[in-house]
Amino acid sequence: MTLTKTLPNWTEPMFDEAEDIHPLFAGAPATTEFRKLRKRIVRYTREAIEQYGMIERDRADGTRPKWLVCLSGGKDSYTLLAVLHELQWRGLLPVDLLACNLDQGQPGFPATVLPEFLQKMGVPHRIEYQDTYSIVVDKVPQGRTFCALCSRLRRGNLYRIAREEGCSAVVLGHHRDDILETFFMNLFHGGRLATMPPKLVNEEGDLFVYRPLAHVAEADCEKFARAMNYPIIPCDLCGSQDGLQRQQVKQILDGWEKNSPGRRQVMFRALMNARPSHLLDPKLFDFAGLERRLGADPADLPADQGEVPILR
Repeated sequence: MTLTKTLPNWTEPMFDEAEDIHPLFAGAPATTEFRKLRKRIVRYTREAIEQYGMIERDRADGTRPKWLVCLSGGKDSYTLLAVLHELQWRGLLPVDLLACNLDQGQPGFPATVLPEFLQKMGVPHRIEYQDTYSIVVDKVPQGRTFCALCSRLRRGNLYRIAREEGCSAVVLGHHRDDILETFFMNLFHGGRLATMPPKLVNEEGDLFVYRPLAHVAEADCEKFARAMNYPIIPCDLCGSQDGLQRQQVKQILDGWEKNSPGRRQVMFRALMNARPSHLLDPKLFDFAGLERRLGADPADLPADQGEVPILR
């Protein structure tokens, strides 16, 4: 049975009477443009949760899943937090949510902003302080980017916190554009076709990693967080470095999008429409075992040897 058959219809209008709104949406603009934006983000998030099977069913102990929602203070994580609570508030997301911010000790980080915001919004949360900044600065050679080591240290701490809190999943705010940029970074610099998947299991095998905003455009996250006036905190550790590979890829994608509006969405759809028989990886397709079937009815051929898509 699919999730849409067991839960209310998530396409229903969202009404914001005072008694029927989560505090995270209090003061939301009443404009038609914002309502459409909000509904689009909620719909895309709900689709990703369903499409990639992020809801655990039939838990042995009968308890609800618990997600650790990672909150950096950026526009993406605020959008993630709000939309997940919107879905939970309306009975469309049967999980418990725990917001978590990892204060990594960056100089000048406004440590009181997120605790005060989460307290005001009535959001269950945990604030964790771990000085990974000093480790990164000490270990990374001059002129190299901090991102890789910073990410590994952050992820390790988040996994630990998730285990301590009894969470089954770590939930991240990566959006469609992050996924596209990672794909091209792997293509240009890593020599592989890979990106951030919407759902995976960590190396230890005990935690899921979810990206519910996988279908949501970065521009929509930006518009949403700004319209809601959330207290956005910039990442000075990574953002202060020039010439990052990700920034270079972003500029390339921006140029393509400017010359051909909608190009990002077309490329994103391509990631959901892979044809192993028309790539070059023998681990994904048995090229050596491919045989001619003279006179065979295409309908009788295996799925990957039947109708061949037209390539242009």
